[in-house]
Amino acid sequence: MIIIGKKFSKPTMSRVINGDIVLSGDEEKPEKFRLDHLLVEKYPDYNRSTLQKFIRAGYVTVNGQIADKPNLQFEKSATIDLNVPEQQSTRQVPDPVVIYEDDHVKVVDKPAGLLSIAKGDYCSEPTLEDYGLLVHRLDRDTSGVVILAKDEETRGMLRRQFQERKAHKVYYAVVHGRPKLDEAKIDLPIARDRNHHTTFRVDPNGKQSTTFYKVVKSNDTYSLIELRPVTGRTHQLRVHLQYLGVPILGDRVYGDKDDQTRLFLHAHELEITIPGPTSESDNIRKTFSSPLPVEFSAFFEE
Repeated sequence: MIIIGKKFSKPTMSRVINGDIVLSGDEEKPEKFRLDHLLVEKYPDYNRSTLQKFIRAGYVTVNGQIADKPNLQFEKSATIDLNVPEQQSTRQVPDPVVIYEDDHVKVVDKPAGLLSIAKGDYCSEPTLEDYGLLVHRLDRDTSGVVILAKDEETRGMLRRQFQERKAHKVYYAVVHGRPKLDEAKIDLPIARDRNHHTTFRVDPNGKQSTTFYKVVKSNDTYSLIELRPVTGRTHQLRVHLQYLGVPILGDRVYGDKDDQTRLFLHAHELEITIPGPTSESDNIRKTFSSPLPVEFSAFFEE
């Protein structure tokens, strides 16, 4: 028996099967990727979280049009641009005054309201880091003496002194009321508050925290107190004074939510060793100070 094959009635399909032609419907479409992923690849200096914030803020354009959602998808060939505006502070904070400067360090008088360190990879306002390498910090609303390094070697040298408690600091604070003792040593351990992770509290299981204090002036309504911290725990002075029942004026976290314009805590003095001009043998022990802000004294004028 002779079997005669059926003639294929669709020559075009036959050519597709043989691979001679590719139908337009079967052509592979260009792959698309999430916008935030494409930005991470193009701008590796920022992390993904920061880039997502930029996208939502309208700082990203794709092919000339604003793209404000991180999950939008585009081809890699798309023209993607990041246009971050220059940093502008939402607060009118003056520049820190330079107290001392040489080839290794810069010592400044930090104004209340100036951040010490940027929050995240991008900060929309100036910080102390804009003026030098950060060695230690003051809370945003604390004013006073801060030392900055000009090179990593100096920063390491200065940081070790803080860690080894060889850098000595003096603060002044205006507090509500008057402590029971005019002069005493506060030796109370501090730990992070489990219920509010950004704050701290006196806790027997916390880290050793020591502060010496002395009442300088008082009218019973307010007191001006000199503080000499031995340890440098976060919020140490604020927590210790709150525990004594005399919270710092203007402290919206550990004190009364009064209408003061600032936290009345001032870093008055810093004693520390700085690099000498030529070698370690030339290192110099120096004390830098910042005068008490005039608003501190206003509470005790007769």
